[in-house]
Amino acid sequence: MKINKVTRQWLVMVALIIVLFIVVIISMTTGDFKMSPVTFLRTLFGAGAETETMILYEFRLPRLLITIMGGVALALSGAILQSITKNPLADPGIMGINAGSGFFIALLMIFIPVDSSNFIYVLPLFSMIGALITIGVVLKLSYDKKMGINPVKMILVGIGLSTALSGAMMMLTTTFNKEDVEFISKWLGGEIWGDSWPFVIMLGLVLLISLPYIMQKLTVLNILNTHDHVATGVGVDLSVERRNAVIISVLLCAGAVSVCGSIAFVGLISPHIARQLVGARHERFIPVTIVIGAILLSFADMVGRLLVSPAGIPAGILVSIIGAPYFLYLMRKNL
Repeated sequence: MKINKVTRQWLVMVALIIVLFIVVIISMTTGDFKMSPVTFLRTLFGAGAETETMILYEFRLPRLLITIMGGVALALSGAILQSITKNPLADPGIMGINAGSGFFIALLMIFIPVDSSNFIYVLPLFSMIGALITIGVVLKLSYDKKMGINPVKMILVGIGLSTALSGAMMMLTTTFNKEDVEFISKWLGGEIWGDSWPFVIMLGLVLLISLPYIMQKLTVLNILNTHDHVATGVGVDLSVERRNAVIISVLLCAGAVSVCGSIAFVGLISPHIARQLVGARHERFIPVTIVIGAILLSFADMVGRLLVSPAGIPAGILVSIIGAPYFLYLMRKNL
């Protein structure tokens, strides 16, 4: 029996949500302090012991929510970039957006001392400024008058700029104190550091702003992924829609990397897997992309914590181990 596309999408979504639920249960119940799934659920709904409640609500749950929302934000950012640039290899990390955010975070820490009470508000702002400047430079340098944005050139410029900014960031660390050097090193490795409730609220607000806009623009994103003359012919203002899409993409990426560190490939892998599962129309693959992004980052963080305890392996490193071969496969397939 042939399954229609809508039914297939729902089956895929249900399967992925089950996988995410399994990751959540394992992540919440394992570690130095183990608890059974029943104890976890009882504690989650306010019937746990004092120690269990503290561990769940002060440590594990905020970190889990950060990894889930960070994965969602990075996956959506990559999906939007791939659509507006018509480049299947576009990813916030590969295009240098992560490095641009990190460089401006480093500048913030050196030249503009901010007290801890305001850090949560200033950090995403500087992260977004760095990301916007970086994506602007990448798109400018990769633009070709005949073919528009050159996909190969964009990847090369992004990788080059990312390398340069990461090097500059490491040079800046020579002026840091020991604590700041340690923070930057962890950030570059993609370690989830903003695992507290204020950062959960911040990243939640980023998604609350971005998701309704994206869902409203799914048809426009379908059109932007076609030829420019087709989009113009149906009345789409290309410059306005692309500008707005870039801003939303950068907002998502900057919000995620400001608390999750420099994590690449989530924005590359998630949309590709989603398209293979349910097709290329945005109204079908964007919801699937959201769940896949959440699974990827939360799973990587969980595995990193379980493999090496208590220090853990940064989630960014584990995602890169998965993503780098996939990136090479996509390069061979598409270039």
